[in-house]
Amino acid sequence: MRSIVPHYSDEIRMNGHRHSSPKKASAVTETADVFRYLVRVIGRSLSPTRSRMRYFWRAGRRRPPDKTANRQVRGLTPPGSPSLSSSATRGLLRRPLATACLLTLFFATGCTSYADRLRTVRQDFYSGNLDAADQFVKKELPKRGRSKEADVLKLERAMVELSSGRAADAERTLREVRDRFDYLEQKDLAEGAASYLTDDTHRAYAGEDYERVLIRAFLTLSNLMHDGSDAGAYALQVNAKQEQIIEAGAKEGAENPKLAYKRVALGAYVSGMLREASMRDYDDAKRSIQLVANWEPEFKSAKQDLERVTNGRHSAPGNGVAYVFTLVGRGPYKEERNEEPTQVAMLIADQILSAVSKHSVTPTLAPVKVPVVVVPHNQVQSVRVNVDGNEAGLTETITDVGQLASQQFDAIFPHVMARTVVRRCVKKGSLYAAKEATHVENPLAELAFDAVGVAWEATENADTRCWGLLPDKIQVRRIELPAGRHHLTLQAATESGQPLGNAEQADFEVFDGRNTYVLANFPGRSLVGQILVNRDARGDLTSGPPSRPESPQLPKHGEGICWPPKEPLPPVVAEPLPPDNEPRKLAD
Repeated sequence: MRSIVPHYSDEIRMNGHRHSSPKKASAVTETADVFRYLVRVIGRSLSPTRSRMRYFWRAGRRRPPDKTANRQVRGLTPPGSPSLSSSATRGLLRRPLATACLLTLFFATGCTSYADRLRTVRQDFYSGNLDAADQFVKKELPKRGRSKEADVLKLERAMVELSSGRAADAERTLREVRDRFDYLEQKDLAEGAASYLTDDTHRAYAGEDYERVLIRAFLTLSNLMHDGSDAGAYALQVNAKQEQIIEAGAKEGAENPKLAYKRVALGAYVSGMLREASMRDYDDAKRSIQLVANWEPEFKSAKQDLERVTNGRHSAPGNGVAYVFTLVGRGPYKEERNEEPTQVAMLIADQILSAVSKHSVTPTLAPVKVPVVVVPHNQVQSVRVNVDGNEAGLTETITDVGQLASQQFDAIFPHVMARTVVRRCVKKGSLYAAKEATHVENPLAELAFDAVGVAWEATENADTRCWGLLPDKIQVRRIELPAGRHHLTLQAATESGQPLGNAEQADFEVFDGRNTYVLANFPGRSLVGQILVNRDARGDLTSGPPSRPESPQLPKHGEGICWPPKEPLPPVVAEPLPPDNEPRKLAD
C-alpha cells in the first residue's frame, strides 16, 4: 500500500540505515513524519512557485535543518511574514482546485487489502490446489510492506501444511506465531498513537482473541498427528489462554465484555481423552469431560463419555479406540464494511461545528470503514464415518469456530468503532489546528485544507487481517474397535446425514487399550489434502504395538501420515532396527 508518507514502512531505509528496532523506533518516526508531511502539504499548497511533481517527491523525505536562520520549517512562511489572507494566498487563489484535485488523487490511491489477497489463498485451498496456496504465501511473505501481515500469512501456511500431511511443519509454524502473538500483546503506545494518524493496518497484528486460543487447539491436533508427546501440554494451554484473555478484559473497564465469550471445548476434550487413555487418571478425565459438557451442551457424546470415565473403563479387553477428528466447512474471515449511519452522524456534527467555529471542520465525505466477521453458509455440516463397511455415525461438533468468531468480535466491536471515530476526530483536529497556526482566513484556502483532510481520511482502510483458512467447525467421533487393522471411509454430509461428494478412504491400526487418531479436512463436498493418521497407527507399515522398535521406513521427525502415500512405500524390513535417538522436542 502507498502510504501518505512515502517512507512510512518499517522496511524502507531511513537516511541510508534500517531501524534496529522496527516495532518501537518506526512508530515514533511515523508519528513525526506524518505531521511533518502534513505541514509541508499545507505550506507548499500556498506557494505558486514550485513544481507540484517535485513537491510530492520531496515532501515526505527527510531533510537536514535549513541553514537559513529565518526558516524554521521548509515550506512554511518565516515568522513575521503576512498571513494567508494576503500575499501568500494569491498563488492559492490562482489554482486552488488543481491543488486540491492533485492532493485527492495522491492520497486516495487505492491499494489491495488483506481481504483481497486472502481470496486468492482461499480459492486455491478450497479447490484442493495446496501447492498453489503454499506458493502464494511464500511469494507474499518476503514482499516489502507485508511485515505487518507476516504472522497471519504464516497461519494460512500452517493450515496448508497440516492438510498436506506435514503435521510437524504445521506445529513448528504455529508455535512460531503463538510466541509472536504473545509478544505483541504488550502495549506499544507510540505505535498506537501512530495508528490514529493512519489506520489500524499499520499496527502490529496480535491476533483476535479466538485466534490466539485456536492456535493452541491446532497445535494440539498437529501434535496428535505426529508423535502426540506434547498434545496434553498444548490442550492445557488452550484452557489457560482462555482464562488469561477473559481476566485481561476486566482491566479495560468496570464491565468485562469478555465474560460472555464462548469457550473452546477442544482443549478440555483432548485433555480428558488422554487422561482416560492412561487407565489411571479417571478423576481428571471426568473433570475435563464435565467442562466439555458445560461449554458445548449440544455435544451429545459428552453424556456417554462421562458415564464411561465414571465407571473407569477406557475400552473392553482386546479393543482400542479410534478418534476421528474432522475440520468441517469454510470458516470465518473478515471483510470491510462502510458504516453509513456513523458517516452521516459525523457529517452532521461537522456542519454544526463549522457553523459555530472560526474555521470549517473537514466534512466526513470519505466512508467510515470498519472490519466485520463473515461466516459463509456451508452445506457440509458433518462427516459420515464408516469402518469396515459398517456405519459408525456422524462426527459431532466439539468447537463451533464460526459461532465463536462472530460472538467474540461482536463483543469487542464497540471498541473497534470507538477507535475509528476517535481516529477521524484526531485528523479533523489536526487540520483545524493547522488552519489556526497558519492564520487561514480566505474561503478558498479553507477549501484547500478541507480537500487535504478529505483525502487524508479517504486513505483509511479497515483492518481485515485474520486467520482465513480456519474451518467452520471442529468435529470428532469416538469409535471403539477390536485391535487390528481397519478400513476407514469418510464422506461429507449434511446436518441430517445425507451424503455429499465422494467417499475418501484410509487404513489404520488399532491397538489393545490404546488410542488411534485420524484427521481430515472437508471445507466442502470434497476432501482437501490428505487423510492423516497418527504415526503409530499406519495400517500399511505397523506390524505390532507402538512400543516395538521403529523400522527405517517410518518418519524420523514426527511427520503426519498421508493416505494414500504420495509415492510407493518400500517393503517392511523384517529385522527391527534400534529406535531413533533424536531427542524429542517438548512444548514450550
